Amino acid sequence: MEIPKSHPRYESLTYRHKLVSGLDAGFVAKAGLIAHGRGEAFDYLLGEKTTKSAGLAERVAVAKLLLAINPVISVNGNVAALVPEEIVNLSKILGAKLEVNLFYRTPEREQKIKEILINAGAGKVFGAGVARRKIPGLDSERGKVDPDGIFTADVVMVSLEDGDRAEALAKMGKDVIAIDLNPISRTSKAAGITIVDNIIRAIPNMIKLAGEMKELDKRELKKLIKEFDNGKNIEDGLKEMCRKFK
Repeated sequence: MEIPKSHPRYESLTYRHKLVSGLDAGFVAKAGLIAHGRGEAFDYLLGEKTTKSAGLAERVAVAKLLLAINPVISVNGNVAALVPEEIVNLSKILGAKLEVNLFYRTPEREQKIKEILINAGAGKVFGAGVARRKIPGLDSERGKVDPDGIFTADVVMVSLEDGDRAEALAKMGKDVIAIDLNPISRTSKAAGITIVDNIIRAIPNMIKLAGEMKELDKRELKKLIKEFDNGKNIEDGLKEMCRKFK
């Protein structure tokens, strides 16, 4: 079905169809469609734009990733459907690894997402068809991670995530960056840096920021991180949502 560009929900419908196509192709889970719809409801409250608090969190997240020794960006089916080229581009600018990690894990889904990322320009993709290490205290399939990727990472960026894994990663001592439209989710609360924004805006924003910030002195990057209060930032995000009701 071709969506007319004159449709007032053209962009939203286009991304919905990308997810449906991903479902038909076998790499997006059915539950991923539900998660996207829930996220859209929060996005309406944001005015479908990057708020001031989200923009700050994106800047701090880029600083954290630039300073990381072994940064990893976790990719699931929805991410692969919505922003494959963008996530690959961001990983290259930041020097971050890409790892496939799935709750509804099958070898077929892993391989399809790996192929999508490689076709989008990625070099090595971690987490697909490898011997696994287990995140302590996490029994779901998401607890199985690449020993050379998330398991040994110092900074992990997760998107459209389950709160239990974000909590478990934080307990392992990893710095967790979350992209989550729900500011009161377990993921948002467990992360050290929470980006309350739609991934279709957050990743392009971070690509631009990474290009601008790559040459900054490390002291400037560390200052950005030190001055950031994630709890306050989440609170600001909630306030920005509440203003939509007035």
